[in-house]
Amino acid sequence: MIKRLIIAVVIISLFGLTGAKVGALWTQQPPADIAPHLSPLSAPASRQAIKKAQIDPQSQVFLDRLNTRLQNNPEDFEASLLKGLLLFQTGRLVDAIAELKILTRRAPKFRLAHLVLGDLLLARFDQVNSIGTSVLLGKMSSDQEQQIKQLKNEAKARLQGYLSLIDSVDVPRALLTLSHDTEYALVVDKNKNRLYVYRNSGPGLPPELVDDFYVVLGKKTGDKSREGDLKTPNGVYFVTSYLPDEKLPPLYGSGAFPVNYPNEYDHRLQKTGNGIWLHGTDKSLYSRPPLDSEGCVVLTNEEFTRISQYVTVSRTPIIISESVDWISSREWLDQNIEVQAALETWRYNWEQSDVKAYLEMYSQNFWSEKYDRRGWGIYKKQVFSGKKFQKIDISDISILTYPGIDKNQPMIVANFIQHYRSNNFNGNLHKRLYMVKEQGAWKVLYEGRQ
Repeated sequence: MIKRLIIAVVIISLFGLTGAKVGALWTQQPPADIAPHLSPLSAPASRQAIKKAQIDPQSQVFLDRLNTRLQNNPEDFEASLLKGLLLFQTGRLVDAIAELKILTRRAPKFRLAHLVLGDLLLARFDQVNSIGTSVLLGKMSSDQEQQIKQLKNEAKARLQGYLSLIDSVDVPRALLTLSHDTEYALVVDKNKNRLYVYRNSGPGLPPELVDDFYVVLGKKTGDKSREGDLKTPNGVYFVTSYLPDEKLPPLYGSGAFPVNYPNEYDHRLQKTGNGIWLHGTDKSLYSRPPLDSEGCVVLTNEEFTRISQYVTVSRTPIIISESVDWISSREWLDQNIEVQAALETWRYNWEQSDVKAYLEMYSQNFWSEKYDRRGWGIYKKQVFSGKKFQKIDISDISILTYPGIDKNQPMIVANFIQHYRSNNFNGNLHKRLYMVKEQGAWKVLYEGRQ
């Protein structure tokens, strides 16, 4: 955890200096596929150049989006930080400093904002190659150097994660169908330390991006596999409850949304551990470095409060992946049609009591709480033999593509309400299917209750 005294010393040092320019917030230029139009931050060479600096069209798009974010939510402190950086890059140093001064007054615990403001003040006179690298900070202790490094990592993660969506018109492959009662879905891109909020646009329409956040992830990279490995899991999860801050230790900030890790597939893979939550930040801090949790997904307290409006317990999915797989709207629609057709075929074969066709839709690797593939076949044949008729309807369907699976054998998770009527049993059930595509045909891999 960052010590208050160390940061106070660093910030005071920055404000006391009189000779630097921010050459970049990171040691290397953002990848071309992230933001080809935005180079690392650099100040104009002279005051005359500052006056003549013109904002390019792409930067204007970036600025307009940030202004829209701030209009929609004046408490969006990340947007203020990024706006200040953009104003600086486009030559408006005075405006950039003014933006950061307001931000640091409104969010006094936002340490990265203080550090950037200090460097912007110094940029009026001299040059440094990276944030927090003034020669007057050369006598820092190893702990102080580590804190600066963490702030630089946070700056890089925030900016690169945000820029990644500037030109994107694609949608996440994970969000194929959201049920009528599932208003929002959360998608986490671990490589970009970013959480995206998508709104359900209705039947036949791709979901719409409505919000995005910088998030902190596990201290170790990769997929979680065992308890205590400090990794954030990859998978399709659902929010299971809400824990208010008064019921939590200070570490969890303003609240928490636990998720259902380990899920059914995690259990199948013999993964261990628990307690994966979406939660806030220790109230003594504003934010944390990109890789600083024990496996949870962490937001600032202000942003946790903001994201709470999008979350419904037991309904909101949160898909976590190493990197988001983006697809076009056309491909999204094609995959939707294909998977929903397979789900309908499964339902129809069951309703028609076509035992052969029905069981052919189950993978040889099928499992449920009680049965493997062979046991399931024996059980269902016994059930079918006692039926004079079956009427099966499914509603409230959500279909989510599982991340990190071989694209040649993709897997989906389908949640729905099953309405069952027969001569000897009636009932409704909240059901979950995992379906996998094997040799070009969709098969049921898992079947159980939600």
